[in-house]
Amino acid sequence: MAAFEPKNPNYHAAATALFAGQPAMRTLGISIVRLAPGEVELAMPHTSAFTQQNGFIHAGIITAGLDNACGVAAFTLMQREADILTVEFKTSLLAPARGERFVFKAEVVKPGRTLTFCEAKAFAEHSGKTTLIAAMTGTLMAMLPRG
Repeated sequence: MAAFEPKNPNYHAAATALFAGQPAMRTLGISIVRLAPGEVELAMPHTSAFTQQNGFIHAGIITAGLDNACGVAAFTLMQREADILTVEFKTSLLAPARGERFVFKAEVVKPGRTLTFCEAKAFAEHSGKTTLIAAMTGTLMAMLPRG
């Protein structure tokens, strides 16, 4: 991946605050593991409360982790005064979401002034093995103050 230069020199603190301001991520137990310009890695422990009828983590939960990873990765490259909003994503579910821990890695493919395109992957960790379980592409919008 190409190295990106953040527009906000305080991107790390801003992205961490953005993430911390999301009650949904706290509810899901998702946390930031690694953060760099245009990249993020999030993690979530297995919780039976988020399983579907076959005992796998529900696809909606996996998608939420991927979407948030894309958003945080994109946000690290946005202007200081920007906020962020997802405008589109596509998720491919590649394997059942079973594991002890789930990791969501996202990176910016193409940053833009208004729209940023990202790719993300979700992995399940189980018995010392890591399995790719889902992939996402997403487009995120920088919401800039008007006026």
